[in-house]
Amino acid sequence: MTSVLGGTFGYAIGYFMFDNISPWLQTTHYWESYLTVKSWFKEWGFWAVFVAGFSPIPYKVFTIAAGTLNMVLVPFVLASVIGRGGRFFLVAMLLAAGGAKLESKLREYMDRLGWATVGLQTSLRTRID
Repeated sequence: MTSVLGGTFGYAIGYFMFDNISPWLQTTHYWESYLTVKSWFKEWGFWAVFVAGFSPIPYKVFTIAAGTLNMVLVPFVLASVIGRGGRFFLVAMLLAAGGAKLESKLREYMDRLGWATVGLQTSLRTRID
């Protein structure tokens, strides 16, 4: 769960140091992503972190935004553990079942699978609300 620990570090950066890193962030390609993430947090909260943890969306942007927007730490960590853990365990199970042959295909299709997960989660979330 080193990934979640890193996510918590990103949360701390957003929470304690956003004013210091904001000028730098605005000069990088992450700024537009950060603005998008802010709007997602207002709408989805916990689910935004979960999807970012499981999908190819840049998780680090979500971690910093969660801290900046003062997301409650326990739901943040819970969503990170479920999302990141789910992704890593799924990959490990697929590789254990399919071996080297599946590994090459998995690398080719991993982003597509991640985006499909985002689409599925979005459609389920829309139906729940």
